Amino acid sequence: MADLYERLGVARGADEAAIKKAYRKLAKELHPDRNQDNPKAAERFSEVTAAYDLLSDKDKRAQYDRGEIDEQGNPKFADFSGFGRGGGQRGGGFRSGPGGFEFSAEGADMGDIFEGLFGGGKARGAPGGGFGGGFSGFGGGPRRPAKGADVAYRLPVSFEDAAALKPQRVTLSSGKTIDLKLSAGVESGTQMRLAGQGEPGPGGNGDAIVTIEIQPHRFYRRDGDDIRLDLPITLREALMGGAVKVPTVDGAVMLTVPKGSNSGKTLRLKGRGFHKKEGGRGDQFVTLRIDIPVDDEALKTFVEGWDAEAERNPRSGLGV
Repeated sequence: MADLYERLGVARGADEAAIKKAYRKLAKELHPDRNQDNPKAAERFSEVTAAYDLLSDKDKRAQYDRGEIDEQGNPKFADFSGFGRGGGQRGGGFRSGPGGFEFSAEGADMGDIFEGLFGGGKARGAPGGGFGGGFSGFGGGPRRPAKGADVAYRLPVSFEDAAALKPQRVTLSSGKTIDLKLSAGVESGTQMRLAGQGEPGPGGNGDAIVTIEIQPHRFYRRDGDDIRLDLPITLREALMGGAVKVPTVDGAVMLTVPKGSNSGKTLRLKGRGFHKKEGGRGDQFVTLRIDIPVDDEALKTFVEGWDAEAERNPRSGLGV
């Protein structure tokens, strides 16, 4: 099996940034969600993830580089059967026996030997140690079993549902359906984690990562936590004023248009926008747009006889 550096495609002396960059590239290419019909890719994904987990830990990487642990993070036990070989077995040490390792300490302070090898106090099993459960001072400890892979999902959400925080139903690859509650401040790119809903593994299931994609709307526009809307009104409504019906993400409401309103005038509907992270809601801003009918003969006749309008210059403020 390739060593950890070869799995990630980096040199042994690569820095942390290079290791992270290599892992991200491979994880993106090999992620099970993108390779559902390729079991080898899933196996490779697990390998590069395990390699990154070990190499991203400074202490474990140093132990691996020194040859103290293997690719799984387990200690490497040397064969000490040949200690003091010049004169046979007089120096004592480990030798193979029917039950595995046998310990011999004839004429040698094995505690000092292990202290030099493992950089800690005397080893258990050496004089002054007590051979009971591994080597004290070795560092590390048993690796926690790896969890299963996370599974990525993209969830399209309608503009109105995102603004009103309406629950969304998600169907997982397992066929299971979950009702997902949107959080205040949600926007496209927001990620929500469903614990334990990913791939199974020896250390438990991974998670499902759901990325929200808010769909564009045909007449609403988002402005931070506010919503903007261009509202067509008739010439009569603009001149005479009155109540008109306006759509909002929570349903239609009545809005009063002031008399003599021009196109471009903006009115506010308080609390009709997106829910804010800090609490409360944004507003909906309604910009009036006067809709002039095409080929209305009565209106043409009226305007042609309107002398007062012909004398007015609405562009005088622009210097023309």
